[in-house]
Amino acid sequence: MGESRIVDLTLQERTLADMQREVDAYISQFKEGYFSPLAMLARMTEEVGELAREVNHRFGEKPKKQDEADNSIELELGDILFLVMCFANALGIDMTEAHRKVMEKFNTRDANRWTKKNTDNG
Repeated sequence: MGESRIVDLTLQERTLADMQREVDAYISQFKEGYFSPLAMLARMTEEVGELAREVNHRFGEKPKKQDEADNSIELELGDILFLVMCFANALGIDMTEAHRKVMEKFNTRDANRWTKKNTDNG
């Protein structure tokens, strides 16, 4: 019975706020705390480069070397998400609110930028 509860908890969806709290609990256990904004930006740039490399290996013209580690796009995106959460936490930014503002911007400014599916326009 206890095992099924553990599975249920791991499958439960989490909000952005939940994820930000989880990242904060992880980082808070270390004396060093969050890196500076510049250091986090450098780390994020590194991770985006690793994502680009994986995408290029999978979809581009550059195959992996035989001795090269097999990283996944999923894990690279996860690394980037973790760093985004760290960045937001360090600067006191609520990612749920940031997401709401961005979606509002896209739904107003870019409302007619692309052809929508299931319309008479195309």
